Formats: sequence, structure tokens, C-alpha cells
Amino acid sequence: MGTFFDFIVEHLAQFLQFTAFANLTVGHVIMICVGLAFIYLAIAKEFEPMLLIPIGFGILVGNIAFAPGYQIGVYESGSVLNYLYFGVLQGIYPPLIFLGIGAMTDFSALISNPKLILIGAAAQLGIFGAYCLALALGFSPTEAGAIGIIGGADGPTAIFLSSKLAPDLMGAIAIAAYSYMALVPVIQPPVMKLLTTKKERLIRMKPPRAVSKTEKVIFAIAGMLLTTFIVPSGLPLLGMLFFGNLLKESGVTKRLADTAKGPMIDIVTILIGLTVGASTQATTFLTLKSIGIFALGAASFVVATFGGVMFVKIINLFLKEGNKMNPLIGNAGVSAVPDSARVSQVVGLEYDKTNHLLMHAMGPNVAGVIGSAVAAGILLSFLA
Repeated sequence: MGTFFDFIVEHLAQFLQFTAFANLTVGHVIMICVGLAFIYLAIAKEFEPMLLIPIGFGILVGNIAFAPGYQIGVYESGSVLNYLYFGVLQGIYPPLIFLGIGAMTDFSALISNPKLILIGAAAQLGIFGAYCLALALGFSPTEAGAIGIIGGADGPTAIFLSSKLAPDLMGAIAIAAYSYMALVPVIQPPVMKLLTTKKERLIRMKPPRAVSKTEKVIFAIAGMLLTTFIVPSGLPLLGMLFFGNLLKESGVTKRLADTAKGPMIDIVTILIGLTVGASTQATTFLTLKSIGIFALGAASFVVATFGGVMFVKIINLFLKEGNKMNPLIGNAGVSAVPDSARVSQVVGLEYDKTNHLLMHAMGPNVAGVIGSAVAAGILLSFLA
């Protein structure tokens, strides 16, 4: 009887050693709380639920403490999560996301008013500002380049660039990028209001002109050729973006466009969110570098918003009355489509309930998508 009891106790103790309770650390608890916070923000506050729920649940999955060697975790070769994470590590998922974005994006506002692309370019100041700050804080040039792209407010681009330049920081960079994308409605309005006067916020812009189908098709082809000739290293992102847009605007590939902007982008979003979240294992994620990356990410968003708004104020100095642009659309130069454009609309309506800025803001917003991909290509070309 004693021998049987000893056998039970011994094997029960052995079993307990392999449970998450036995392997749990304070770091795991902290990350589980972060994951729960993401899920709360997505459900209760509706902050980017399509992103934060997969990422938040992925954080929970990645921080179930386990004994190594059982092919469970995202970093263990041969595990299911490791195979799914391959698409992140090798930069496969981001171009597929860009294909879907292209298939759902209407570039009419940008085509009708081409100077809006300059706002999208000015907002990339956040990328290069964060790059310089990261260098000053002691990050290597490749790490600084990967961190800087957070300022573009473009999660897929951040993942693509970090997979090439700083794979070991990818989890922190991706989480920071998606977190601040979700917080665009919180971060940007105070900066926009601080930099503008009441008179500027009341500026009315002329309605955008109608854009023909031919112009849209030409833009998709010419846009791809021009941007990739300038920055060939951005081809995986820019090529897929304009290819998706051509599927949409050609009018003869509706099924392909619907697949790209529907089931395909949804599947890839689930995979990228879950695996990026799972990559935040406390043992590899909770470092001083991760904290620095989050701080730099916040700074880059502020700088990007500053760059876009101030550029509109400067360009208005050279425009005649009646042709001036409302500086509140400057924030939309970051590529968080369409959230930053909605912020322009919401802030504008606070001061004039009849002044709708959404269509105008969509111009710099989609320009920001192109701009962040071009900036990523530039960083990749001289840092890789």
C-alpha cells in the first residue's frame, strides 16, 4: 500500500512540474495582464478590435508558462506556432496584407488633389525622427531603422522591416506599432489642437473633383512603376499594394479583388495577430529594449502628427484664399487607414458641425500608406 501511495505521489509531483503553475513567473503574469488589457480595449472601447483581439489573445497564448522541449512555444522548432510564425519571420504576411489594403483603397481623393501626397511624405518625419532618437539612445543602426518605422503607423510595414533588420526586436516593434495604431484617436487630437488656431480649424476645402476609371487604372500602374523604380527594395509592399488596387479599379477582376480584401486579408490578419502576440513570451520580451521601443513609438507618433500638421500650415502660406487646406487633415499623413482620417473628421466637426473633412483627409491618409512603404524601402536599402 505504501509503495502504491509513493508511486502516486511521485508521479503527481512529476506532473505538477510540467504545469504552467510550476513554471509561472512574474513576467508571465505581467504579460497576461497586458493581453487582457488589449482584449478589454478592443471589446469595451472598440480600439482596433480586428487587431487587438488576435494580438491580445496571442499574448495570452504566448505566456502560458511551459517546460521547454515539448514543441509548444512559438520559438520552439517544429511547433505549430513556430510554423505559423514563419510567415512573420520571413516577411510573407505583410505583402499579403498590402494586397488586401490595395484592393479596398480608393485613391480618388489623392488623384484629384495630388499635392496631398506631400502631406503623406511630411508625416514620415516621425519615422526618421524616431530613427535619430533610437540612435541617440544607443540602438544599433539596423535596430534604429526597424524601430523608426513605428512612426509610420503601419503594422505590416513595421513587421516587414523588422524581420529584415532586427528580428530579435520584432515582437516589441510589432506590438508597439499596433498598440499606437489603436490609440490614434487618443494620441493625435491634443497635438492637432495645440498646433492649430480656431480660424485654421474652420477652413473649408473645395470638394474633390470626380476621378475617372481610366485615371485610377493609370495611377495603379504608374504609381507602382514610379515608386519601385525609386525604391526597388520596397517592391514586396508597394508592388502588392498597387496590384491589389489594380484588381479593384480594373473592373474586370472583381472576384479577385473581393477575395484579396475579404477572406484573404482576414485570414492573414488572424495569423499575424495571433503569432505576433504569441511572440511576446515574457522570457524574451520583457527587457529594457522593449520599454525603450514603446517610448520611442509614442514619440514617433507625436512627431509624425507634428510633421503633417505643420507642413499644411507652411504650404498654406503659398496658397490663395479659397484654396487653403485645413491643417487638421495633416495628422492623416500617417498610414493608419482610415482611423487617422476619421480623427481629422471628428476634430473638425467639434468646431463646425457642417465641415466634413473625411474625404479630404483620405488623400494624405492613403499617401501615408505609400509613404511608409517607400520609407521602409529607403531604410532597408542602406541598412540591410
